[in-house]
Amino acid sequence: MPQELSEISVMIVESNAAMRTQLRNMLALGGITTVNLAVTAGVAIRKLREINFDIILCEYHLGEGQDGQHLLEDLRHHHLIPLWTIFIMITGESSYERVVSAVELAPNDYVLKPFSSEKLLDRLSRALTKRDAFMPTYKLVEAGNLLDAIEFCRRGEQEHPAFLIDFLRLRAELHLSAGQTDDAQQIYAQVLDSKAVPWAKLGLAKTLFLQKRLEEAQTGFSALIEENANYMDAYDWLARTREAMGELEGAQQTLQDAIKVSPHTTRRLRRLGEVSNELGDHETAIKTMSEVVRKGKYSDFRDPEDHVSLVKAQLGAGDATAASATLRDMERSMEGLAKTPLCKALSTAMVATQQGDLGTAAAALDDAIKHNDPRLGATLALKKDLARICIENKRDDQAAEVIMDVMRNAADDEAVERIKNMLVELGRPELGEQLANRVKDEVKDLMAQGAQLAQRGDFDGSVRQMMQAVAKMPGNINVLFNASLSLLKHIENLGWNPRFAADARSYIERVRKQDPGNERLKAITAYFHGLLKKHGVKPNEF
Repeated sequence: MPQELSEISVMIVESNAAMRTQLRNMLALGGITTVNLAVTAGVAIRKLREINFDIILCEYHLGEGQDGQHLLEDLRHHHLIPLWTIFIMITGESSYERVVSAVELAPNDYVLKPFSSEKLLDRLSRALTKRDAFMPTYKLVEAGNLLDAIEFCRRGEQEHPAFLIDFLRLRAELHLSAGQTDDAQQIYAQVLDSKAVPWAKLGLAKTLFLQKRLEEAQTGFSALIEENANYMDAYDWLARTREAMGELEGAQQTLQDAIKVSPHTTRRLRRLGEVSNELGDHETAIKTMSEVVRKGKYSDFRDPEDHVSLVKAQLGAGDATAASATLRDMERSMEGLAKTPLCKALSTAMVATQQGDLGTAAAALDDAIKHNDPRLGATLALKKDLARICIENKRDDQAAEVIMDVMRNAADDEAVERIKNMLVELGRPELGEQLANRVKDEVKDLMAQGAQLAQRGDFDGSVRQMMQAVAKMPGNINVLFNASLSLLKHIENLGWNPRFAADARSYIERVRKQDPGNERLKAITAYFHGLLKKHGVKPNEF
């Protein structure tokens, strides 16, 4: 083994007691004694919030609902396991090879039943050997040092030819994260020249999406689905592409097709419900969101906004009685969550407005406005619903405050246009234009003032100005980008400041998360890492 087995920690996720015991005994034969057990996906998630393990051995079938693949996707999606944790699937299905070939978030390995202890330990040995080769790169990625991680991938491609394809795949993903879409595109094309690898085809289509070449991206994702109807990630990206193209009906159909193949993924069901609500397809939205609410009650990722979406669909179908029942269910099952008071108040206002109970609606709206705290992380959709119900109750001033907040934090001009279209539907087009212009002027003035201060050499003043802008507009891409630039200019001109460097990195990561195709990411990432090298600072040192 590449590492002392006595140092290896393992979590076994298995609902069958006899199999848990068998796996534990097999590990003990190899000298692995640090073993933790989880009987359900939920138990595993709760333990993994607190402890990292070297290896997770997970049964594919975990009972009704979530299977091992869905657990893995949740763990990766919510960043509950580090890159260096090895996830190995255990399954009795020989068809799993087809499943794993059709997922972007694949396990490190899988073992088919029945198997001996020698076979299991051999697979663990190989996985640990591979991890050792990737560990320096993983540490750089975890520290946020993408550019050096890319260089370590290049080195790995030369030093570990057995893992060439894996290093190429990781390097392509890192190029995308760093805003270097052209470099990622070259890697995917290079891989496809030698072999028709599904993940490379997906990656190539993703680069087209990030470059706003939506028609070409749509063609790429559609071709992948035609080749393999089980390629779930291609469905998700195709739906996202069609939404970006304004083709909501096409996005809805794509999501419905995906759910026929894989019916248990809550994220996908939720998106189908949201799109169906936008389209006014209340029947589909009710069916889908009812399932999301049912699945979410006992989930570690439950969200009271799902109840709001279901209430909205039920009211759209004219069923206030069902909406009231959903509201009561929210109060019971979502008690104690930070967003619940806001979601409860908004849902109450929506139900009362439809029933003509204006007094109750007014009181609920007061409550909703009081609880509309930006720290809650409420979605754009929820805030739009809050603005809508304010307008329906002739509270234009409060609606304007909510809409201004939404527009200030809109990722791009397209998001602002969608909000303006909502106001057109509500008969208030002039309000949308007026508020959009006010926000545009606000952002322009704040950034101009920050830039002017920096040009005059007042780097402290520039940072103060941009920090105020971030506090006011924490989700605005332009503000985040210019705030990080202001912090980096301060470091360049006045010397190393670990707090400013940490803030700059945080803002760059926010931009990367919200707008991974932003053409300015490449330059500011290079600027940031250039300053680190200039001052001899490693990313994990601040």
